Amino acid sequence: MGLGVLEPSSAGPVPGTVILSDEAPLAPNGTNNLKRGSGKHTEIILTPQPTDDPNDPLNWPYYQKVLIVAIIVYGACLCACCTGPLLNASYYVLTIELQRSFADLALLTGYQILVAGATGPIVSAISTKYGKRAVFLLSALACLVGTIIGSCSQTYNTLLAGRIVQGLSLACWESLPFTIVADLFFVHERGLWITVMSFTLTAVSNLSSVIAGQIVSAYDWHYLFHILNGCLGILIILVFLFVPETCYHRDPGLTNNEFAGPPDHEKERTAEAIQIEDTEVINQVPKKKTFWQRLAIFTGTHSDESLIRLFLAPFLVCANLGALWTIIITGAVSSFYVAIAYVTAQLFGPPPYLLSPAGIGNLSLGPFIGGALGSILVGILMDPLILRLAKRNNGIYEPEFRLPLSVIGLLCGVGLFGFGYLTKSQGNLYAIDFMWGLCLVGIAFIGGPCSAYAIDAFPGMSNEIFIANIMFKNFLFYGYSYFVNNWVESAGPAIPFYTFGGISFFLVATTLGVYVFGKRYRSFWHRHNFVKGIDISTPH
Repeated sequence: MGLGVLEPSSAGPVPGTVILSDEAPLAPNGTNNLKRGSGKHTEIILTPQPTDDPNDPLNWPYYQKVLIVAIIVYGACLCACCTGPLLNASYYVLTIELQRSFADLALLTGYQILVAGATGPIVSAISTKYGKRAVFLLSALACLVGTIIGSCSQTYNTLLAGRIVQGLSLACWESLPFTIVADLFFVHERGLWITVMSFTLTAVSNLSSVIAGQIVSAYDWHYLFHILNGCLGILIILVFLFVPETCYHRDPGLTNNEFAGPPDHEKERTAEAIQIEDTEVINQVPKKKTFWQRLAIFTGTHSDESLIRLFLAPFLVCANLGALWTIIITGAVSSFYVAIAYVTAQLFGPPPYLLSPAGIGNLSLGPFIGGALGSILVGILMDPLILRLAKRNNGIYEPEFRLPLSVIGLLCGVGLFGFGYLTKSQGNLYAIDFMWGLCLVGIAFIGGPCSAYAIDAFPGMSNEIFIANIMFKNFLFYGYSYFVNNWVESAGPAIPFYTFGGISFFLVATTLGVYVFGKRYRSFWHRHNFVKGIDISTPH
């Protein structure tokens, strides 16, 4: 048993369990041909093992990887973080201008995220079959078209149409950024960048509400769409020029450094316990693609499966209980802070607070600061933690080592309880905002580690897991648009947010079970994967 992670009863390698250093039992006898990190990470065995191909994304210069991530983060900010809460601070103004109720205005976001959830399987199938580059470009273009419609809208129905078209871009920009991290970075590097993506897709949306509130107060809500149009045009140019295809096929037989598990007590401890394949590549190394070759939008097919089977893949991965747990816990806690965003104008626009659109938008500073603080702490702690735990575990890394940080996610429930109590009591706005920010700190400590766990524990399924995740949470968001505003109006804010807080406490508690039994389940799934006949794996 490694640091509380129970070993499976069956022998053989367990996907996700890998050697990170020569401290593994008898590792020096079998890891001589494996590639290692550079600089301060020279003792770390790289996972996945890169090929000798200069076109392998793992071999790209680090500055190029950072540039790609920066552009993807910029796109996620625009297409995933700005479009959803774009009108939150304007709801009170729009109820008067469009003569619609808060519930009707919530549907401007509700239908948008319904489309995002419904298009998830399509994004999954196309990105797995044809690669991510084309999907990023087409999704950014869809967001631009929807934003143009919104900028020209004068009626509720036209505005709704623009929001729906914008929704076509959400599935891509909410899910594929995480899988880009798996394409570009090694296991010991992923924690930081997973945290960056998690921060982008949670906390940044709060900053967009702050900015949107100022714009609406100074100008008009149409300017939200006008400004977004220009930013999206820049995004499309950047993606076309500087984000090449990151899907890449590696022969697992040439890049495998999985640990086969502890040797039988009856047998001599030999290097046969560690299944290492020689990394010598006989084939000639391909030439590096030119800049113009990398501009190709389509780079061929990356899967032999039909689009129909790939369309079903996000549903099939839910049969994996570990993947399903990740989908539920990250999707649910993300939905709770969105529930707060749905009701801010309703709670703080009328008396006794009487906040302007700018004032309502400024309330989102609390969760933005909380999300930023939480994400910084997760980014600082996660990768060093897994390296330390792997060292204590004789150089063997388990994906479950990502999860101990999730206990701090209990702050999410504390923040939700505090928000419900203070708003019911018409408490101080700064205290209310602090509780909202505390909720985001907790979400950062849940979303980052759990997302990284999914990528490491179930390699090859990351596309489908994150697509299923955005489907789940967007359908939750859509459901909230129908009842959260009415629930708060009829029962007051305390009961809804006490309920959400209690659920978050329970979900965080389940992390202990996954930490202890996760490896046993990974072994079970590897041996009894009933969807193995369908190649839904992401190239890696």
